Amino acid sequence: MTLTLIDAIWGTRWIVDGNSLVDTYETDWDGHTIYAAQVVKRTWEYSVQTGVLFYGLFEMLAGMTVFTSRLSPTILISTFLARKTAPVWKPLAPKRFAWSIGATLIAVCLVFFNPVPVADFVNGLAGQPLLPDTVSFMPYWIPLILVWVCLGFMWMESVLGFCVGCKVHALFVKLGILKEECEACNNIDWDEIARRNAAKQLAGK
Repeated sequence: MTLTLIDAIWGTRWIVDGNSLVDTYETDWDGHTIYAAQVVKRTWEYSVQTGVLFYGLFEMLAGMTVFTSRLSPTILISTFLARKTAPVWKPLAPKRFAWSIGATLIAVCLVFFNPVPVADFVNGLAGQPLLPDTVSFMPYWIPLILVWVCLGFMWMESVLGFCVGCKVHALFVKLGILKEECEACNNIDWDEIARRNAAKQLAGK
C-alpha cells in the first residue's frame, strides 16, 4: 500500500508523443522554440488497494466488540494459534481506542484513493457541489504522512510490543478526559475461584 501511494504520487511522469510534435512558430522569453504535442501520463486503478483497505477497516471495527470479534479472521487465527496458552484478559477500552485511530487512518486513505465516489456521495447528500469530482481534493502529503505513521505504529506494536494508541488512551485517562477501566475486573479467573470454593467446602466437611 505504501509503495502504491509513493508510486502514485512521485512515480508517474508525462510521456511526450514525438509523432505529435507541431511547431507553433513561437518562442519563449529565452528564445526557445515552442512545440505543441500530445502528452500522456499513466493512471492508477485502485480497486485492489481499496479492497485491502476495506478489509483492514473491517478488522479494526470487528475487534471493537466481543460479539463482532468472532467475525474477524485475524482474531480467529490468533486464537487458534494461542489455544494452548492461558488467556490473560485485559481491558478492551485501550485497544478499542487504538483501533479507532487505525480505522481513521484507513478511512483517510480510502478517501484519497477514491476521490470521485466520495465527492459524488458528499455532493449527493448535500445537494450541491461541495467537493470537486474531476480532481483529487485531498493534498497528497496527508495520506503519505499517515501511511508512515501507521507503519510506525504497527512496527512498534508487532516488534516492540508497544501500543501507541493504548499509551495515548492512558494519557487521556490521566488527564481525566476518559474513564479508566478496572483491569482486575477484566482478568477474573473464574476457574480458580471455583477451585478455591470447592477446596473450602471440602475442608469444612
